Amino acid sequence: IRLFMSKILVTTVPFSDKNTLPLEIIKNNNIEYLINPLNKKLTEDELVDMVSDFDVIVAGTEPITKKVMDAATNLKMISRVGIGLDSVDLLEAEKRNIIVSYTPDAPAPAVAELTIGLMLSLLRSVQISNVEMHNGRWKRFLGKRLSESTIGIIGAGRIGSGVLRHLQGFKSPKILLNDINQNSSLNEKYNIQWADKETIYEQADIITIHTPLTKKTKNMITKSQLLGMKEDALVINTARGGIINEQDLYDVMQAGHLGGAAIDVFDFEPYDGKLREIERCILTAHMGSMSIDCRIRMEIEATEEAVRFLTNQSLKSQVPEEEYAVQRRGL
Repeated sequence: IRLFMSKILVTTVPFSDKNTLPLEIIKNNNIEYLINPLNKKLTEDELVDMVSDFDVIVAGTEPITKKVMDAATNLKMISRVGIGLDSVDLLEAEKRNIIVSYTPDAPAPAVAELTIGLMLSLLRSVQISNVEMHNGRWKRFLGKRLSESTIGIIGAGRIGSGVLRHLQGFKSPKILLNDINQNSSLNEKYNIQWADKETIYEQADIITIHTPLTKKTKNMITKSQLLGMKEDALVINTARGGIINEQDLYDVMQAGHLGGAAIDVFDFEPYDGKLREIERCILTAHMGSMSIDCRIRMEIEATEEAVRFLTNQSLKSQVPEEEYAVQRRGL
């Protein structure tokens, strides 16, 4: 039996844009809903003004904080469209018995593929040549091949291991891998070398980040680490804003260090910062998961979980205890 007059607030945008099934799932269960009327990533205050009488939030990356939960007096569940949980105060939700679920597998293939695309673009100066051509200038750039590069992957979870798998199509370049948990099955499948982060910073031609944002990974890469990289090293962040210090990255690149960078995620989004001045820094609008198939899968999974909750069915993708433990330990 469905909870009486249940209401879902869909904050993530776009929603049901390329496939109407997520919206149909809500409608077919006669659940009231509101889709983010501002059609943008909400600030904390905008969310506070919106949440008062909703039972469930189908959420994007907007901040769901204590202040938001104080305003959301009916809130019983948060269903995240995606994998990152840094935007949700899990411990505050736990105190209030608010269930949190997510879609950890759905976005991984799209983020992994975009990461490979960014590697190739940086190696061959595609973005700079594109701008030159649009400005009427014919200029060719010498670059490197992926198979001739040493690649450092920091974070070997769903996305990092996906990047690793794709790299096997490039004649097995040298790969340095770092993760707090060394997955031995990766050694059996791939020719990799486990390394500490300092070794990766020193030796890799390309460094790509695939860790969650926690207190431990916030500002993991600052000026010191950036200057310790090769002068022509390439840095990619498709994980979370704040892992690489944006101001330090700007200062280091402005001074001529690093061959290039590709940043898809930022401290504050939409991004409006100084890295726009750096031509060899590719900037994309947090679109790692935005392939049509992965986005649809994320929306369907998050919506189905919300409806399961509201119709008293067992849940399939509740956030595991280990994620709460990370916030509890302040890591």
